[in-house]
Amino acid sequence: MQLSGANKLATHTEEELEQKLIEIVERNKWLQEAFSAANGIFGEYYIGAGAVTQAVWNEISGYHPQHGIGDMDIVYFNDGDFTEAGEKAIEKRLQSMLHPFPFKIDVKNEARVHLWYENKFGYAIQPYTSLEAAIDTWPTTATAIGIRKDEKGTYTVYAPYGLGDLFRMIVRANKVQITSEIYEAKAVKWKGRWPTLTVIPWEG
Repeated sequence: MQLSGANKLATHTEEELEQKLIEIVERNKWLQEAFSAANGIFGEYYIGAGAVTQAVWNEISGYHPQHGIGDMDIVYFNDGDFTEAGEKAIEKRLQSMLHPFPFKIDVKNEARVHLWYENKFGYAIQPYTSLEAAIDTWPTTATAIGIRKDEKGTYTVYAPYGLGDLFRMIVRANKVQITSEIYEAKAVKWKGRWPTLTVIPWEG
């Protein structure tokens, strides 16, 4: 399947879009390095959100693979260790394994997000019960995505809202958890970096 612009992908099935995502990820050396490092630490994890979504946007837009990507989110779930110290130790280990690396490595134990979320965003949330439950709440349909690659080279993709908005470069709010202010700030920032994005207004 040729990737020749977001509009050309409108008729593709979810399975075809997942295969295209994997092809893009296979060509991305930084994602591949991160998969290798993460496999040495975690049983289950996902690389998700911006680093994946924006790699797709860059390919569709003809931009450099690094364009506009600020960090790489790696998430895991350990409800046996709610400490920030445990999370930071893993993050530091990954950073050392991936040095040098063009992106900031941001590691989150999704089991403990509820402990700090209110201080950061101003309202409390219930504890997540799994990695997938956490991804279900991520701010937009296009960025609510996680992917991992096991040591045998098999990919697992979790995209609860499908891959259509991602490949059509549509920014649409996932209102499960975020506020309109959070969404609108992200949309403005992304539109500045990828001008061909279609942003659906919060009330759209």
